[in-house]
Amino acid sequence: MNISSIVVKTLPENVEKVIQIIKDNPDICEYHLHDPKGVIIVTVEGKDVEEEVNKLVDIQCFDYVIAADMMMTYQEDQLDAEIKKLEADAIVPPMLNDGNMDPRKIKYNGDLRKRF
Repeated sequence: MNISSIVVKTLPENVEKVIQIIKDNPDICEYHLHDPKGVIIVTVEGKDVEEEVNKLVDIQCFDYVIAADMMMTYQEDQLDAEIKKLEADAIVPPMLNDGNMDPRKIKYNGDLRKRF
């Protein structure tokens, strides 16, 4: 499952109208909060990115909407894959997990780009 936040922009005089349209379409998105100046925050859920993008396009087509853009996204499958990758790779040097390691013995070269 994917969950994304979307910022919807409208004119201040249309905020309540757009909020009502959003609330009338719970299968597309969920209203969370707004700024009276015309910014509305909603979330969409989908089984994949394609479903989320389709819902974003639906929101962009709502009456009185000037713009709607995806801001933050959580992709469960992608996150699980990255966690498995991190668990499989020993990217943290073993010495950093050694509770008996004296930090004064860690050599710092000043530029990690050249080190790795």
